[in-house]
Amino acid sequence: MMEYKGYFARVEFDDELEIFHGDVVNLRDVITFQSTTVKGLKKAFKDSIDDYLAFCKERGEDPDKTYSGRFVVRIEPELHKSIAVKASQTGESLNQWVQDQLKRAVG
Repeated sequence: MMEYKGYFARVEFDDELEIFHGDVVNLRDVITFQSTTVKGLKKAFKDSIDDYLAFCKERGEDPDKTYSGRFVVRIEPELHKSIAVKASQTGESLNQWVQDQLKRAVG
């Protein structure tokens, strides 16, 4: 992952086209960039972010993607049961236990 001004991008390399391409993951809109070199990719990423932020400022819009704090995760029933038991053993609700585990996972 690349990071600039608190925005993150996922980058891939297309072996057939011999080009790096990326997309920003935490903006409200889809922002992509590309280059044939790592140096060019870094510049394209920063330029894309700066251009997008300027565009949003011009329009009076918030560039950040909003998160509700809710998401649905589908898991195997046996895993669901194990998690519910573990949460109960720690005296936490299922939601609190999962939130604590996710916080630990992302540091």
